Amino acid sequence: MSRLVVVSNRVALPDGKKNGAGGLAVGILGALKNSGGVWFGWSGETGEIDDPLKKVSQGNIQWVTFNLNEEDYEQYYCQFSNGVLWPAFHYRLDLVDFTREAWEGYLRVNVAMAKQLAPLIQRGDIIWIHDYHLLPLASELRRLGVNNRIGFFLHIPFPTPEIFTALPPGKTLLEQMTDYDLLGFQTEGDRQAFIDSLGLQTQVTTYMDGHHMADGKSFQTHVYPIGIETEDVVEQAKGPLPTKLAQLKAELGRVQNIFSVERLDYSKGLPERFLAFETLLEKYPEHIGKIRYTQIAPTSRGDVQAYQDIRHQLETEAGRINGKFGQLGWTPLYYLNQHFDRKVLLKVFRHTNVGLVTPLRDGMNLVAKEYVAAQDPRDPGVLVLSQFAGAANELSAAVLVNPYDRDDVANALHRALIMPKEERIARHSEMMAVLRHQDINAWQEAFIRDLKQVKTRCTQNDSTSASLGCSMP
Repeated sequence: MSRLVVVSNRVALPDGKKNGAGGLAVGILGALKNSGGVWFGWSGETGEIDDPLKKVSQGNIQWVTFNLNEEDYEQYYCQFSNGVLWPAFHYRLDLVDFTREAWEGYLRVNVAMAKQLAPLIQRGDIIWIHDYHLLPLASELRRLGVNNRIGFFLHIPFPTPEIFTALPPGKTLLEQMTDYDLLGFQTEGDRQAFIDSLGLQTQVTTYMDGHHMADGKSFQTHVYPIGIETEDVVEQAKGPLPTKLAQLKAELGRVQNIFSVERLDYSKGLPERFLAFETLLEKYPEHIGKIRYTQIAPTSRGDVQAYQDIRHQLETEAGRINGKFGQLGWTPLYYLNQHFDRKVLLKVFRHTNVGLVTPLRDGMNLVAKEYVAAQDPRDPGVLVLSQFAGAANELSAAVLVNPYDRDDVANALHRALIMPKEERIARHSEMMAVLRHQDINAWQEAFIRDLKQVKTRCTQNDSTSASLGCSMP
């Protein structure tokens, strides 16, 4: 059986320290346990990228990590990955801060990663690379003679050509991405945006079933919407809240609760969300004193100015709205800039009436899926969901909104707050059927299955092409 080699910016180590890998770890570990293999990525520590690799083995899986020096971390991770690609891919060209030094640092780290990774790859291994930090990695591996099957999955949106072509190295990035055998996207819109962007740079021939040819290279594109551990979320959400939250449970029972939890990020539409809540209280004053909106938004990338600005904006808006509508004994909006344990949040989800998930742009948004799975099916809450989240393509039974339209969101919140139980149950049942069918394991199994079916590439001078079953361009 072929081994699986997984590459991601961060690695979920077997000691329980996930090093920022988040929900990705569940699907990846499931795939690795099935076939055995290697998980390769940054250690999260500073040093030199050519320092000896750190290796940890458990069962049939080996975790291999490398270090980054401070300059590489700053240029590859902070400046280019999160200062150029993240805002551009979330349709915020106004926040892109491109420099040639950052671009060169991004390439330098991908080149160094390829050199560290190549010796670990065995004949027959399949390689699965994850996310925007590593767009050029397959191209660099090909330069080193790695002809194994290489797949890539993009966890965030892919922008339309008007956005992508504004990036100075956009053409180079597209050329590098065609060195993957299989490119996976969260939605059909993201997949088509990639093909459209590529088509502006070079001739693309598209065949049936997502097969393409560009610049003499054959590759495939498909849609793989990432899921959650549906049944695990259901079980974790059951049962009483922890003792220390008994007071919260009592408070939750006195009013209807709108609940939201997101990373503090400009792509999440948090200021727009606060203004929509204000509009709800203005348009539907019957809710004053009877509802509460809780927004949890732990700090993300707090050293970046754009994130500092949004934190200050939210603190200002929360104070203004509470000053405008608050009463003795009633505070309409709770804004908490801190982290809460996921298990606690799932139990809180179950005790809230409305889940408010309205990003301005999101690849998927697993919080929306977890909110649905955490509900009591006998008396579920209502999900109000942005039409620009990837999850909206699957969770069509949610109340879908345009997050830029505060009146639309306010009307949706009112509708959710007064929705009859029969309708809430029907919507929840429809969404749960989707979540059970397309869970995290179905996601990774579909991608790995398709990647295994790709023919192995060969270089033009590969004398073993016939025995390898290579597909020549």
